[in-house]
Amino acid sequence: MTLYEKMVADIPATSYKNGQGPRTLVDRVGETHFRQRNTIELHHAGDVFGRGRTLFHIENADWILDLLLSGLKWTKLYKRGLRNVFDIQVVENNFFVRGLPAAFAGFTILQISDLHIDIAPGLAEAVVDRLKLLEYDLCVVTGDFRWRTSGSDEPALSEMQKIVPHLRKPAYAVLGNHDFLEIVPPLEEMGLPFLLNETVTLTRGGQHIYLSGVDDPHFYETENLQKAGDLIPPGAVSILLAHSPEIYRQAAAAGYDIVLCGHTHAGQICLPGRVPLLNNANCPREMVYGPWKVHHTQGYTSAGTGSSGVPVRFFCPPEVTLHRLYPQQ
Repeated sequence: MTLYEKMVADIPATSYKNGQGPRTLVDRVGETHFRQRNTIELHHAGDVFGRGRTLFHIENADWILDLLLSGLKWTKLYKRGLRNVFDIQVVENNFFVRGLPAAFAGFTILQISDLHIDIAPGLAEAVVDRLKLLEYDLCVVTGDFRWRTSGSDEPALSEMQKIVPHLRKPAYAVLGNHDFLEIVPPLEEMGLPFLLNETVTLTRGGQHIYLSGVDDPHFYETENLQKAGDLIPPGAVSILLAHSPEIYRQAAAAGYDIVLCGHTHAGQICLPGRVPLLNNANCPREMVYGPWKVHHTQGYTSAGTGSSGVPVRFFCPPEVTLHRLYPQQ
């Protein structure tokens, strides 16, 4: 059995049907994408330098993270930073969209991003507590379910079992740079379907908008906007889920009205005034956190719901985000 055949055999069929019956991951993403994803996962997931849209990947530099953790503990700041990880804020954002169907006025999207859910015991319970009282029409999760970029998915999957039942449907997710492709089938079996360079139609009051999701554009560079957007009618309102804002140029050129992303954690450890020490993304600074715009495409970069590397936050609280859509006057 070749390595490719073994990879195909090791990953089960996904339960996500997308209107076409059960399909394997290879069927959904295509053989080339599948080979590319798995080769990088097998040989490069832990790389500190190279690969992707940035040269340096601090999340893989264990010695730097160990030094940072030791320094925080020595200065007595660690416990404060850890408390901040559990102080999840509800942030609200409005999009005024040209051509938005009247039935979607006030349509509310809950965005969760960068959970890294296995980094801190009790984080899943804190997320569920924050979600309990929120009202929304659609939930989206913009990648990075796990903390480590390699190794077993089981710790993250175990924690996600506590969260997924509390996500109001419909809900969709995309993969991040910390996630392996093999995480898709078990999460879909829990009830959280993924968009792997795919698009679904959202219907309300007999009117439609379109939701696309692409694979990670930061490290794996396996996004495919052409495949994702093939089913979107010309002129229709469209929303793109992507793990990183680094896709902003391509998304604007493709005509997406809204882009929802994360990855940056808005810096996670910031100076007072929310000044990030590290952006970790190849994009303009104004796209590291919050709303942004390129031509007619509007975007929002989440500060993230979890934390990565070291479970602390300073001057940069975690968030879940409620986006409301309104017609542009």
